[in-house]
Amino acid sequence: MDKPTLPKTKRGQARRAQILDAAEQVIGARGFSAASIADITRGAETALGTFYIYFASKEELFRELVQEMGHATRAQVAGAIAKAPDRLSAERAGLEAFLRFVAARPALYRIVEEARFADPEAYQDYFSGFAEGYATGLREAEARGEVSPGDAEVRAWALMGMAKALGDRFVLWDDAPDIEHVVEEAHRMICRGLAP
Repeated sequence: MDKPTLPKTKRGQARRAQILDAAEQVIGARGFSAASIADITRGAETALGTFYIYFASKEELFRELVQEMGHATRAQVAGAIAKAPDRLSAERAGLEAFLRFVAARPALYRIVEEARFADPEAYQDYFSGFAEGYATGLREAEARGEVSPGDAEVRAWALMGMAKALGDRFVLWDDAPDIEHVVEEAHRMICRGLAP
C-alpha cells in the first residue's frame, strides 16, 4: 500500500489528524458501510469538502486507519518488550501492552476486525506485517536458547491468535476487564503449555 502524502503545514497536519480521530470513532462505532464522510467531517468539526483535501475516498481513509492500528500496536508492544530480560518475559509484557492498547482504543481495534470484509488486503497486510516481526523475534530467542526449537511462523500466528481472542473476550466484551489476571493466566500457558 502506498503511504499517504502528509500536509506540509502544521495546521494541515492537525486538521488531517482531526479527521482521522473522528473517523476512528465514527467508523469504530457505526461500521465502515454505515459511516458516511459527512458523519466523519461532522465529528471532526470541519467542512465536508475539507475531507477531500486530505483523502481521496472513505476507502483510503479506512486503509490508513488499519495501517495506524498496525503502527501504533507495534510501537506499543515494542516499547513494552524493549527492556524484557528474555523472550518469555517479553511475551508477557507484549501481551499486556496489546490488551491495554485494545482497552484504550477499542474503536481502532474494531476497525481492523471490519477490514476483514471492507478491505481484505489491508487486513492481511496488518496481520502479516505483525507476524513477520513476531516470527523474527521468536527465531532470535530460539537461537539464544530462550525458547524451545519450533516453527517460528506457526508460533507467531498462534500467539497472535491468542492475543486477538483475549482482546475480544476479556477487553471488548467486559465492562471492567481484569487485564492483569488474563495476562497472568495466558502467560502461564505460554510458558508451560497445557502439559500436566
